[in-house]
Amino acid sequence: MMTLEQYAVFAMLAGLIGLLTLTRLSAAWVFGAVAILAYLTDLLNVQQFAASFTDSSLLTLVLLLLVSVALEKTRLISWVGQQLTKGSFRAVLGRLWFSTALLSSFTANTAVVASLIGAIKRSQKFAPSKLMLPMAFAATFGGTLTLIGTSTNLVVNSFLDKAGLPLLQFFTTTGVAVGVVLAGMLMIWLIADKLPVTEKPVDEADLPYFLEARLAQDSCLIGKSVSEAGLRHLRKLFLAEIVRPEGNVAPVGPDERLQAGDTLLFAGDMESVALLQEIQGLTLYGHHSMNGQALVEAVVSPSSALVGVSLKDSRFREEFDAVVVAIKRDQQRLQGGLGTVELQAGDTLLLVPGRSFLQNSRLGKEFLLVNGVDSSTRLSRGRSWGVLSAFVAVVALSMTGVLPLLKGLVLFLVGLLATRIVTVQEIRRRFPIDIVLIVGGALVLSQAMENTGVSALLGQGLLNLFSGYHLIWALIALYFFTLLLTELMSNNAAAALACPLAISLAKAFGIDPMPFIMAVLFGASASFISPWGYQTNLLVFTVGNYRLSQYVKVGLPMALAYSVAVLSLIPLFFPFQSL
Repeated sequence: MMTLEQYAVFAMLAGLIGLLTLTRLSAAWVFGAVAILAYLTDLLNVQQFAASFTDSSLLTLVLLLLVSVALEKTRLISWVGQQLTKGSFRAVLGRLWFSTALLSSFTANTAVVASLIGAIKRSQKFAPSKLMLPMAFAATFGGTLTLIGTSTNLVVNSFLDKAGLPLLQFFTTTGVAVGVVLAGMLMIWLIADKLPVTEKPVDEADLPYFLEARLAQDSCLIGKSVSEAGLRHLRKLFLAEIVRPEGNVAPVGPDERLQAGDTLLFAGDMESVALLQEIQGLTLYGHHSMNGQALVEAVVSPSSALVGVSLKDSRFREEFDAVVVAIKRDQQRLQGGLGTVELQAGDTLLLVPGRSFLQNSRLGKEFLLVNGVDSSTRLSRGRSWGVLSAFVAVVALSMTGVLPLLKGLVLFLVGLLATRIVTVQEIRRRFPIDIVLIVGGALVLSQAMENTGVSALLGQGLLNLFSGYHLIWALIALYFFTLLLTELMSNNAAAALACPLAISLAKAFGIDPMPFIMAVLFGASASFISPWGYQTNLLVFTVGNYRLSQYVKVGLPMALAYSVAVLSLIPLFFPFQSL
């Protein structure tokens, strides 16, 4: 006979799954509401409630996502972008696949995808839409290579910790994952010719920002034509004018030879700042002030003293401790050097701020609006190597047991804040509150299931269901159940719901839970068919302008390759063993 508390837990589980699958409510708020309801109905005590939201694996996950802000600013992304211009399409696909998978194995795959989208959009040789889906899927495949490769792995570790089971180590998943990555690469090669092209010609009028770059006296671009320098077919960035003492060149033809001292005027978007920083031989206007800062937009007020004054005459940098790197004026195309443009009311300035910019008392008077944007400049090569070396050191110390990963990430984040590579404002903007609510709420519900005996009931029910069948069928069923959940809701939500079932099932069978844990871990990352199942899928689906049918035609074979590899390799690396 079930108790009232058990009925309450089952009602919460049913309501949770129903709300996540049948409504558009945010998964974060649904999990948060269920967690509060479980506490208010005394299904767990306040200490257990607090412990769920301060779980060490959850804190590690949050810190990984926050430090990834700095990793996105490094020159590593520029290097990956350069690999997209060499060789045949399949050779480029191979380099993109393995470099993305490797990057995703050491940092959050969402951050990797978001960072690489810019490099892919700048591909001059192949349509970005033919590369964007493979890149996103490579990040998902590669995220399973290590413990910190995807948030899902750390969610699973949270449940193992809660259940008092041995935790996943850094390379626990690597054996299976290597085979999975290779299977994915083989499949993407097989369907390479069917990858969709969605690009439409970009109208110069759609690129509102006016940017300036110069050729130094020793630039490697001197003497090259515009086409040879790779400045002719940049996507979402047009070379509109060349300023020279003897006379300006506009429009700029592909055979125009670049000269020392040339000032190049571009029409572009917000991401063009990072793009121009990456082109060797060009010096972006205001480059001396660029070292990883988050960019800021400021709209000139009608009452501003800047109206009618050029940037050069206004002594903007000295007055505001900021450098203007781009200007937007409705749809009007500006001419002449950036420093000579006379500002008008309503002009939007894209700024690289200094330390005292936001404390300037004149901001409210001079600008209608000052706000941060989700774009930043690239770190210098020295700082890039410093950030990457520090992150590798943190991971290495964790792997060797010298310093726990959580403590290492805390020290790393403190160092990033102290050196202003990352700012408090960026941390606030990127704080993953959704993940905190999903994982914390799921741990609360798991604790309530444990307290009321629901976990034991579910385990016994699953044991009865699969009694008489080989354990491999239970593993396959659990994998596809998790896969279905991740397509319907999200990877973290799927892992949070399926992991307690895996642990209960293993206890009921009296076996080592690791095969079932692996089924959940890999199943929760198996989101390839629906663009809404995983945030990286949705990101490339939106940016790539894919139709749903185009997405599914690529996603289905990738899901097939992934699932066959996972279900073939898990029993080999994690055999069923009685406890």
